[in-house]
Amino acid sequence: MSFYRRIRDAAVCVALLAIPFFFLNTSLKNPAKTNVVDRVLLQISAPIQYVATQMALGVSEIWQEYIYLVDVRDENQRLRAEIKQLQEARYKLSSAAAENRRLRKLLQLRDKLEGVLLSAQVVGKEVSPFFRVMRIRLDRGDRDRVKPGMPVLSADGLVGQIQRAWGRYSDVLLTADKTSAIDVVVQRNGARGILKGTGSSHSYACRLEYLSREDEVKIDDLIVTSGLGQRFPAAIVVGTISKLVKRDYGLYQEAEVNPIVHFSQLEEVLVMIAGSRGQGILEPGR
Repeated sequence: MSFYRRIRDAAVCVALLAIPFFFLNTSLKNPAKTNVVDRVLLQISAPIQYVATQMALGVSEIWQEYIYLVDVRDENQRLRAEIKQLQEARYKLSSAAAENRRLRKLLQLRDKLEGVLLSAQVVGKEVSPFFRVMRIRLDRGDRDRVKPGMPVLSADGLVGQIQRAWGRYSDVLLTADKTSAIDVVVQRNGARGILKGTGSSHSYACRLEYLSREDEVKIDDLIVTSGLGQRFPAAIVVGTISKLVKRDYGLYQEAEVNPIVHFSQLEEVLVMIAGSRGQGILEPGR
């Protein structure tokens, strides 16, 4: 049995080698010189060649698609990395530009106001559960001649006053704090009142009290420091009127005031450590 099996295997191998040879030889012949056997072989091989060609094309397309997708993936990764780098660079440039604008406005304020002004950086913020800034901390303290009660200004307007100072640091009492009280006037007509913070945990609203019922005030009127009492420079912007409360009785009317300064965005401030508390000139800006 092993002898016949070897003969069978040899015959199969010869056939498998010979058949492709015959088909190839027939395909390469000049069509004008083919005989009957050649034409039969061509008819038999045509469907096989068609199927093989289509399979080869399909495999080729799949392979090319795979290579294309790999290239696209690599290019997408490269582009994402470039976009991230560009976004980081843009953020740095935007931050630098914003800082330059803030510092330029502080320098302009320094030139306009009399007295000795000390620049300070905001290094800490106490925040309420509603993300309202309750108090800020500066990198200047009593060793820099900073004392409680000194005015703290930003490029936009009045921030508040020094509450306490020690070593290298000091805390600022904001205009919106419930213990803050500032003598102010309505810039448009000079109507005078006392601006008190509400100390609300979810808003920065202040109350303008002791405002005479006879004074004509309007929504969006600008509120500035009066300069009386020599606590703060005069004409420093504090806020704008957002709501009026005028009752049918009493000598006074009340107004709600929104501070002009965005306490959550403060980065740099000026502390007035000495000099005049008289005339100041600061235009409103946000």
